[in-house]
This record gives sequence, structure tokens and C-alpha cells, in this order.
Amino acid sequence: MVILSMKKNSTILFSMAHPDDESFMVAGVACKYAAQGVRLVLSTATLGEEGKVGEPPICSRKNLGTVRERELRQATDLLGIHFIHLLGFKDRKLSVADPKKIRKQLIHLIRLYQPNLVITFDPNGFNLHPDHIAISRFTSDAIAAAADPNWLPNEGNPHQVERLLWTSPLIPEELGHHEKLVGHPGVDFIVDVKHWAKNKAAALKAHRTQHLSIDRIWFDLPNLEIRLSNESFRQAWGPLLKRRPQNDLFVGMNSI
Repeated sequence: MVILSMKKNSTILFSMAHPDDESFMVAGVACKYAAQGVRLVLSTATLGEEGKVGEPPICSRKNLGTVRERELRQATDLLGIHFIHLLGFKDRKLSVADPKKIRKQLIHLIRLYQPNLVITFDPNGFNLHPDHIAISRFTSDAIAAAADPNWLPNEGNPHQVERLLWTSPLIPEELGHHEKLVGHPGVDFIVDVKHWAKNKAAALKAHRTQHLSIDRIWFDLPNLEIRLSNESFRQAWGPLLKRRPQNDLFVGMNSI
């Protein structure tokens, strides 16, 4: 109960590139911290309109963006994410987006919601996807700019994010073996989310158009529940970690 009262006024911003990134990368921690009263905000830069349409097709290529937005909203309802912001950039072209435009949008969100903690992709985009790499870069830029009163003063009062986390370099198959991950580079946090494994599985399945890749990575392999049980993150910056890995994303933070 003490943890709940401390965190109920806290906010996490997830800065992602596509619908389904939230279900792949942060579904478990979203459920965990929503249950503790943390306010959750999701920014999704594109609608993934260049992605798959399913096999057999669930929709036309023309309607894919609309369908993926609907899938995203179904998934976030399952995860307890309170606020969703769609930035409106083109799928697979995020790396050439106007930096001033996306900086302004992200600064606005950071100053509006004042997140204690932001989670995005690591600088290599986890799997080298150019949109993942781009959103990592744009997010870091916006966090720094949001704290500077000289940047876009009309977008709200400056706000300093206390901790930025990146997705870790581990693939889902590696996350089930918690005991083997201690000392692994880039594994600063391992969060036990097995209590919410069913929620994560349901959120992944909500992205029906993307079932081919989701099934290949998650549901077609053995030991699904184990692989859904942990999520791992790397600290980009934030309060010093006295040991690694930690199991609470808010550990050592002064703002809660």
C-alpha cells in the first residue's frame, strides 16, 4: 500500500514507433504499474500502414492504418494505458520526418504529462528497424529540449525527465531465464510481469493484422508463459543504480 501511495502521482511515457510496439516491449510493465496507480501515456509515431495485412488478409492495404489504430486501442485497453497520442508520421519514413515537427509534438507531451520516466527503443532500434532507431533519437532530443526553457516556450513549462530507459538487447526467448541474465550487459532492469502474462498475450493477439510475425516470435515457440514473464530495460540516464539488475523501474528516483 505504501508503494501504491508513492506511485499513484507518477507518470510513465512510452514513446514508440508503431502499433504493436507497446505489446511487444512494455505490455507487462504497463499492467504492473497501472495496477500501482501510475498514469500511463503512449505516444505512437506512425500507424504502421506499411506493415502486413494478415494471411488471409484481414483488410485492404488502403485501410491498414485505420485497422491498426483500432487494434492499438484494443491492446491498450487490455494494458491499462490511459492516454494515447498518434503523431501521424509515415510508416518506414520516420527517419526522414521533419525534426522540428516531431520535436514540438514530443516536447508538448512531455510538458503536458510531466513523466517521471520515459521508455523508448535503444539507439539501435532493438532490431535495427529504421523507425525504431528514429524514434529513439527523436525521443532523446525531445527530453533534453523539454527541460530547456529556451525551446518552444509556448508548449508549456519546462520539465526534466528523471529517468530514460531503453529496450534491452535481449530477445524474448532469452527473457525467461532470469538467473542467467545477472551481469548481462544492457540488462539494468528485469521486471517480473508473470502475473500479467495473460494480459500481454491478449494484447499481442489484438494486433490481428500482424499475426504472422507475432506468432513467429511468441506463439509458435515453446514455453510461452515463461517468455512472457519478464521484461528487461537498459538505463540511458537516471539516478545511479547501486546494483544491476533492478526489479523496479522507479528505484532510486527522487520524484516519487
